[in-house]
Amino acid sequence: VSDATVSPVLRSLPNALTIARLVAIPIFVLLLIGDKDGPSWPAGLVFAAAAVTDQLDGILARRWHVESAFGKVADPLADRLMIDVCVVMLVAYDRLPWAALLILARDLLLMVGYKFVVPRGYEFEVSQLGKAATWGLYASLGFVLVTEKGTDWPIICFWINLGLAGLAALQYIQKARREVRRAG
Repeated sequence: VSDATVSPVLRSLPNALTIARLVAIPIFVLLLIGDKDGPSWPAGLVFAAAAVTDQLDGILARRWHVESAFGKVADPLADRLMIDVCVVMLVAYDRLPWAALLILARDLLLMVGYKFVVPRGYEFEVSQLGKAATWGLYASLGFVLVTEKGTDWPIICFWINLGLAGLAALQYIQKARREVRRAG
């Protein structure tokens, strides 16, 4: 399917899904506040919908060849914000250990690094490991949301996926260093 055969309305759908994910964050927050001790199925369902739209917007943009500069920045930003807000709230409600906030440091490092290396020739692309880590984080945090407080297996899944996210961050840093050196 080429972008010429896709209607203008459909061409805007991937970015609309990304924007919907950003709009869902305050809704998620309000729902989780109401069920802070868990399980929180309403917050979990909004979180799951965000995860699905993350996958769907990328699939549609690639399939219809309507990838945009906005989408390349806003899509991962929407994911990071949804996941980071979820982690902060779950830590605040004592449903995740405080060390889970390491994800914020990882995401802050990547956002600051992005602003530094893009003007120097780095073209950001989400890696397969980054995609897997994001999906794993969505899934494990979703499991934390919909299980009883103190359930261990979703937290173990979270730590595994946080490790994958850390490895993906290392990949991004190595790729950025190579590309910036080559461009400079």
